[in-house]
Amino acid sequence: MPKLSVITIVYNNVRDIERTINSIINQTFTSIEYIVIDGKSTDGTFEVIEKYKESISKIVSEPDKGIYDAMNKGLALATGDYVLFMNSGDEIYDEHTVEDVFDSSPGADIYYGETEMYNDNWESLGRRRHEAPEIFDWTSFKYGMNISHQAIYIKRSIIAPYDMTYKYSSDIDWIIKATKKASSIINVHRYVAKYLVGGMSKKKHRESLKERFKIFTKYYGLMPNILNHIIIAGNLVFYFVKHRRTND
Repeated sequence: MPKLSVITIVYNNVRDIERTINSIINQTFTSIEYIVIDGKSTDGTFEVIEKYKESISKIVSEPDKGIYDAMNKGLALATGDYVLFMNSGDEIYDEHTVEDVFDSSPGADIYYGETEMYNDNWESLGRRRHEAPEIFDWTSFKYGMNISHQAIYIKRSIIAPYDMTYKYSSDIDWIIKATKKASSIINVHRYVAKYLVGGMSKKKHRESLKERFKIFTKYYGLMPNILNHIIIAGNLVFYFVKHRRTND
């Protein structure tokens, strides 16, 4: 049985943190190391975390230099064979999810699945627009981030710290780096995460898109990246036209 390190990053999110914690500690899979990194919350978040301290392996509450600094703190503490980030507001899909993931094909370098989106009132918005691909490798992000951060389990031996030069999209760079090292990547063919729409990349959307373009250019080349973005734009138009017709 592999050991999974689940890392939750949180700062001043007393409304959602308990829901996230419960989705992790209630898993039927028992070999979980749960790490919570709190950015020194002042709204009661830490008090909620403390309620569950017997079920949490490691708790850190101190100021950080941003979300990726906090994530790096979590990685530095992780001792599991695999790492999963499930940040405050998000959930592991159901109580059997982790067990199903590792039962799908033992020993893979990466496991991934589908994500269901939720709005601020925790109402389902359905599957992400970028559907998880049937086959995934390091080139799969060229038409957009089609696997969410919460839906990918990565072997700890192939990961690196987050690149702190990126403020909004370092998770994309982090996943691509790991995927380039992976020899076995498994699609588990199920929903594995519930994602609360929002976050820093949405609030700073333009800055996030600039960083994504820079990251994709680094890995895929400038001209291919420009052509890929033309395809992305066309797919986006098609999606919204189709969606509008469906709702009419």
